[in-house]
Amino acid sequence: MADERAVLGASVDRLRDLVEPLSPEQRRQQAYPSEWSVAQVLGHLGSGAVIAGHRVDQALGGREIDAQPIWDEWNAKDPDAMVVDGLAADAAFLHRLDALTTDERASFVVPLGPMELDYDAYIGFRVNEHVLHTWDVEVAFYPAAVLPAGARTIVLRVVPMIAGFAGKATGSTRTLEVATTGPDDRYSVQLTPDVVVVTPSEAHGPADLVLPAEALVRLVYGRLDRDHTPSFKGDEADLDELRRAFPGV
Repeated sequence: MADERAVLGASVDRLRDLVEPLSPEQRRQQAYPSEWSVAQVLGHLGSGAVIAGHRVDQALGGREIDAQPIWDEWNAKDPDAMVVDGLAADAAFLHRLDALTTDERASFVVPLGPMELDYDAYIGFRVNEHVLHTWDVEVAFYPAAVLPAGARTIVLRVVPMIAGFAGKATGSTRTLEVATTGPDDRYSVQLTPDVVVVTPSEAHGPADLVLPAEALVRLVYGRLDRDHTPSFKGDEADLDELRRAFPGV
């Protein structure tokens, strides 16, 4: 079982080590999302860390907070402040987690849409967001960047859920079997006229596509364009259709 807190801490360290040496010009450089600079990715993660901390307080009996003023405050920051404050907010959220007692972690419940998340699940969601956005920064400077091995078990858990709201119908009605390596697993990707559904698969026989597990995660998040696709087995046309099915989140 992965330690969500340790994996989140490793991602926070990874991002800090990537960003602190950057020049002001590099901080203003485009990150992977075409609409965001590196600094704006840090601003997004920083506001997310602040909101996440408030939700920890809410889980322990505090009042619900309005996220919009927090987003507005962070969106108004200049790029250098987004970077510095984003890294500081990341660290502060880790300190908030570490201050929780064993009993507080055991009773921890955060509502998220129709779900109620316990401590591990909630930190796992933050891991997911943090790891993907750290990749958004890293790949701007290192085109061969991949998601870190230590985080893959956690980020794979939510692939079916993310696919449920990120997937877009392509016009096809078919099912593709996708096998992953590192870790080895298998998923069915069902394309229908209305939705895209990803489920763990127990199918046998050859898969339509075989690719690294981290690449499947990036595919579902819309981060597997041809320039950032590792070696895989299968038909490029099948992978292209899945790229259309998952345009990004």
